[in-house]
Amino acid sequence: MKDLMKLKQDFSDCSQILVALGDEKRQAIIIRLLEDKACKGVRVCDLTEATQLSRPAISHHLKILKDAEIVTYKSVGTKNYYYLTHEITAINQLKSMLENVTELLGKE
Repeated sequence: MKDLMKLKQDFSDCSQILVALGDEKRQAIIIRLLEDKACKGVRVCDLTEATQLSRPAISHHLKILKDAEIVTYKSVGTKNYYYLTHEITAINQLKSMLENVTELLGKE
């Protein structure tokens, strides 16, 4: 019972991350950001070309990714450069949740 309560909490903790990763358009944005080997960041105009989405749609998806702490940005003058965050809190939360699921499945 305690294990199920922990899993319930894990799902709650990961809900933003799961929503953010569950959309194909946001997955395309993440893939485009991963292609930035120089890690200088990618501008919205670059993301519109890569995903065929409008600037407002890209901004909407970036907000969701930022809220889930998957993406962050830096401002240089009037330009924003987006990149994957180096904080691994979200990844660790997902790992913990998956480990708990695996453990619970192994008990049955």
